[in-house]
Parts: sequence; structure tokens; C-alpha cells
Amino acid sequence: MQILIVDDESIIREGIRRTIRSRFPEIGIHLASSPEEAVGVLRSEHIDVVLTDILMPGMTGLELMSISRKRHPHVKWVVISAHSEFSYAQDAVRLGAKDYLLKPIGKEKLAELIETLGEELKRENELNKEAGLLRSNLKLLREAVLQRWAAGLDMGTLDLHAFMESYPRFHLVMVKMESGERVHLEHFIIENVLSELIDLHGSGFVASYDNQSLIGLVTMRDGTAVEELLSGLRQHLKKYLKVPFQVMSTGLIEDYKSVPGEVQRLRQASATQVYDHAVQGSEKAIEIALQYIRSHFHADLSLEKVAAIVFLNPVYFSQLFKQKTGQGYKEYVIHLRLEQAKLLLANPDLKVADVAERIGYQDIRHFTQVFRKKFGATPTEYRQQARELAGR
Repeated sequence: MQILIVDDESIIREGIRRTIRSRFPEIGIHLASSPEEAVGVLRSEHIDVVLTDILMPGMTGLELMSISRKRHPHVKWVVISAHSEFSYAQDAVRLGAKDYLLKPIGKEKLAELIETLGEELKRENELNKEAGLLRSNLKLLREAVLQRWAAGLDMGTLDLHAFMESYPRFHLVMVKMESGERVHLEHFIIENVLSELIDLHGSGFVASYDNQSLIGLVTMRDGTAVEELLSGLRQHLKKYLKVPFQVMSTGLIEDYKSVPGEVQRLRQASATQVYDHAVQGSEKAIEIALQYIRSHFHADLSLEKVAAIVFLNPVYFSQLFKQKTGQGYKEYVIHLRLEQAKLLLANPDLKVADVAERIGYQDIRHFTQVFRKKFGATPTEYRQQARELAGR
């Protein structure tokens, strides 16, 4: 038996490990200090039992359990809670947890629980080993086929018609993340959420398309619309994901040969579709960016530089900036600089070249062109007009 202990407090992790090791030296024990680390262990090791704390930074033990059940249905979950968190433990049991342990954890209670789970696993393994192997191989085969098929790669001698007999009519759903960073946890979350929703609304499966995208194939149950699945998908992903994402879908597909073309259309649509961005801190990031722009309007204000300052992807930053301010990024910067230029031009001691330099334009000709386009007069003409109006 392989056990994973998930708790952000090292003293609790080590205490549980020592108790189990002393009573059951043959058991393999793995430790994780966070849900994200636990996801990595679940993916790399064959874990039989997870003992998880409920309240941890970033993601609760219940959320970890919820998103992991689909990919690891064989895992038995036990939650660890304080007396004040007892209602969470009850929720965990309703989610399918085998039991819960109250802090401080009693050694006899823990040993008894591990022994009971071990006997249960032994019986289940004998019954399900062969069936589970068949299901696992089928899942891997379906994912590999869909991945190559969607990319338009040669399928060799595989008869796709026979492969698709269970799905005569279906929709494709693509989820794409916008992130330049590694998104293993987010990839895992999307796969599990989309798989559960497909099972809820019909039948199908999910496959990875590339590092940033996943594709789901779903045959909707009679009387249900794909829009219902998409709405639920967006709602769940906004709750769990920490990166911007897109959700796209095809119409009803009845000819499986059209799949590569439909996938290409989804990818093309992605280039113009706005990302969902219910990401914590996004609004604060734009406020910080605006403060920086206002105090550094004379410096380099390239989109890429300011996006990097607030740790956002440039494409996402540009979309979010326009949504929050009502103006495109470049338009906003030009307007701010030219308004400053008007104030500076009121000072007769400043040359036009000095004004241009103070607002971030090193080329006076370019500054003059931009100013004229905005106000219908060159900086010199504007200054003269302002003097004439002041002298009246």
C-alpha cells in the first residue's frame, strides 16, 4: 500500500509518517506540503490512500479531492480536521472520503484506520486488477487517437469509423490557457473538470492537445445542450484556475473526418477571442500599471515592459487594460503624454524639443506628427493660439 500525506505543517506530516512507519513498516509513505505538490505525487506515483488536511494555503483539501477523483478514482481519501473544521469533514465524507481524523490524531485510531483500508484495498485489487487494466489502456488509446487525429496526423491502419461507433454525433470543446509559465496543475484541473462535466451531460473523453490546450469530445444526452456544459465549465474554471483561459466549441459534428478542420478553426478563433480573466489580483495589477504609467510617462512605456512589471502576459494585459480603462494601451499612453505636453507648452522658456523629450519623445518630428493628429495643430501653432487666447 502507498500512502500520501498532505499537510502544510511539517510537524503533523512527520508525526503521521512516524506513527504509520512504526506500525506498518512495509507501507510506502509519500509527503506533500501543498495540494500542488500532492498533484505531482499523484501523477508520478501509484497512490492508494491520501490523508489530507482540510485548510491549506491556495487550495483546500476538499478542492484537491474534488478535482482528483476523476483521474484517480481508485484512491481512498481520509481528511484531517480540527474540531472547529468538523463541518468540512462532514462535507468530505459526502464527497466520498472513507473517514476523517480529528486533531490531535490518536495513534490507535490512525493504526486501526490504516489496517481497515489495507484489507479493503487487498479485496478490491483482487477483483478489479484485470478490469482496471483494460479501462486504463482504453483511456490511453482514446486520448492518443484523439490527439493525433485532431492534429491531422497520419492514423496508420487504425479504423476511425470503428473507433467512433459510440459517438456518431458529437461536439468538440477546446480549453486554452494563456500563460508563458508551466501549467501542469492547471492542465490537470481542466482535464478533471471537463471529464466530470462530460460524464454529467453525456458521454465522451478528454485529451491533451498541446502544453496550453485540451480537447474534449462529447456526445450530449438527449434534451441537453452543449451551452449548458460550457457554462458549467467556465464557472468551475474561474473558481479553480489561476491563469486566463478560453473555452471554445464546435457545432454538432456528424462526419468524424471533419475533426482536423474543426480543430484548426477553433485555433484560429482563439487568436481573436478575449480570455476569461477571473484571476485574483488582475484589477489590482491594472491599478499598479496605471500608477506606474502616470509617474513614468517620460520613460520607456512599451506594452511588454509594463506588462512584465505587473507580472502579466502582454496579450492578456492588453485585453484587461482595455476592459478596465475603456482605451487601448497605446491610445491611453499617447493621450496621457499629449495632455502633459499641453501643460508644458504653456511655459515659454521651454523649447518644443524640450517638451517632446520630457514626455518621452526623442524624435521631435514624430512628436509633432502625433500632436497635430491629436489636436489639429503643431505644438508651435498650439502654443501661439494659446498665447493669443490668453491675451484677449
